[in-house]
Amino acid sequence: MEEQEVSGGTHRESNWKREALDWVKALVLAGALVLVIRIFLFSPYIVDGPSMKPNFHTGERIIVNKILYDIREPRRGEVIVFHSGYNGDYIKRVIALPGETVEVRGDDVLINGKKMEEPYIREEVEKAKAAGGLYNREKDYPPTTVPEGHVFVMGDNRSNSHDSRSIGFIPYEKIVGRADIVIWPLRDIRLIEHY
Repeated sequence: MEEQEVSGGTHRESNWKREALDWVKALVLAGALVLVIRIFLFSPYIVDGPSMKPNFHTGERIIVNKILYDIREPRRGEVIVFHSGYNGDYIKRVIALPGETVEVRGDDVLINGKKMEEPYIREEVEKAKAAGGLYNREKDYPPTTVPEGHVFVMGDNRSNSHDSRSIGFIPYEKIVGRADIVIWPLRDIRLIEHY
């Protein structure tokens, strides 16, 4: 039986080079994939400010779904991130949709003359009423119709929110996407409810 000789050093060196090249390819592909996902599909944002209390707090990190509104239009109750044109991007809740007439009277939000149910702030409104006051201490907002291609948004913290009552309607093209997941801090990780 003939014995075959194997040159161990050269073989090991070519395996090492091939493995290193495979790792470089995998890392480049992973980096490109992360870039595509971040640019076109999902982006992380940090909540900054009290305008969405009690449901969101400063420092919470959220994931925003950027592709959803390429498929369909925003819906009432959804929490969105949009380019404000003031201090960067804002996070607010969609209250009224195109063609609807929105009005704010104290703690009541009326859509086409009917009071809107808002379970996400119900407890805060009840606490304020029990203390003999209003949760929303801002002035009333007169009946106004939302133009086509726009939404009317408000912060959950009605007395401390720079929203459509002062900055106007938000055009669809300014909407970054829907806030879907809180990923930080760990104790607050959750899917975001959209009412």
